[in-house]
Amino acid sequence: MRQNDLPLHSLADELDLLVIPRWIVPVVPARQVLEQHAVAVHQGRIVAIVPLSATTSLQVRERRELPEHVLIPGLINAHGHAAMTLFRGLADDLPLMTWLQQHIWPAETRWVNGAFVQCGTELAIAEMLLGGTTCFSDMYFYPQVAARAAQELGIRAQIAFPLSDGPMPGVADSADALAGGLQLHDEYRHHPLVSIAFGPHAPYTVGDELLQRVRTLSDELELPIQMHLHETAGEVADALRQTGERPLQRLQRLGLLGPRLQAVHMTQVDDQDLQLLREHQVSVIHCPQSNMKLASGFCPVQRLLEAGINVALGTDGAASNNDLDMLGELHSATLLAKAVSGMPTALDAHAALYMATLAGARALGLEDETGSLEPGKAADMTAVDLSGVAHQPVYQPVSQLLHTCSAAQVSDVWVAGRQAVRDRQLIGIEHNTLIARAQAWARRIQQGDHHDA
Repeated sequence: MRQNDLPLHSLADELDLLVIPRWIVPVVPARQVLEQHAVAVHQGRIVAIVPLSATTSLQVRERRELPEHVLIPGLINAHGHAAMTLFRGLADDLPLMTWLQQHIWPAETRWVNGAFVQCGTELAIAEMLLGGTTCFSDMYFYPQVAARAAQELGIRAQIAFPLSDGPMPGVADSADALAGGLQLHDEYRHHPLVSIAFGPHAPYTVGDELLQRVRTLSDELELPIQMHLHETAGEVADALRQTGERPLQRLQRLGLLGPRLQAVHMTQVDDQDLQLLREHQVSVIHCPQSNMKLASGFCPVQRLLEAGINVALGTDGAASNNDLDMLGELHSATLLAKAVSGMPTALDAHAALYMATLAGARALGLEDETGSLEPGKAADMTAVDLSGVAHQPVYQPVSQLLHTCSAAQVSDVWVAGRQAVRDRQLIGIEHNTLIARAQAWARRIQQGDHHDA
């Protein structure tokens, strides 16, 4: 049933919430912008989107009026490493492998423990909520700590537990990491907000034997797989020199290509790659700011979209971005798509918003739950204030959202109907405490004083 078809008499006697913005962009139906409408929410779910004139008789516990705001689905950050907020700015202006091998990996070996991941993840969640993100995917060490943080702070999350042939913080080896990840899946398999995925790091850190085990378990448990893939030209060239196969070809040979695969980055796409992605319905997760900062290359977003490939959006980690602002990421994505394709019509405002909402939900296997404002879906919603000087006049609110807004304009956020941000203030999260803990970690890392957090 579409939003305007729901009869008012079918609504609850008393609704939990009625949100009344100036504009509503539901994402489904596509390219629709509603004015003089309201979103009715009850028990964490959207029950109707109705004309404002029809709401006067409704009984509601709370009416939230947002007269100069656009209401959109909560943004979905489809790839990141949340705890790396504590490495924000630690090693800037370096190419990927230098950044990883000489700076990030040594820092992780020395500093990352459960307390580090808890602090960094909570800091990231606070930043994401303030920026309108209601769902994120995380691939980092101590995934059980990240899952618990998401659960306690009330944000939707896919936790992709990392896998590698080499040693990793918190686990003895890949077998230990796999066993821990499967236990985490058992713990959260029915959780309303947290889901679990496999997170093999990259083709150059995970061998065939482990990837085949992941494929078997993914098929058996119907769990997604998120993996860094074709991030740089060097990665692809090294794979060809060593094996004679491009990484995507190797994954095809191993049986990993399919709708559950989330291919992160994909800056290198030739005709054969494009055919494999399309044929196997692989989702691509685009991280434009991180790719640009590391000079890793450019994902050919418009070409992928024209081929019918689902493309979602992610920030990557704050150590390579350096923020988790999805509205800023949207702005970069749409400009970059135009520059790379040479087409000013590439990735227009509505297509970009879809990429950051429903395409992200599709990539993570959550499209039945979130990603659009539709009756029956979870009330994951973000309100953005367009009243400021820099946003006037407003001819097209979606275009204004992309080209003039950042996290600073997000005023209100709901996750499953629970308000997480109100009037730009976090609810239930003590941000001063988070900042103090992050600053303590920064002092420790700068001084090289390795004490327990």
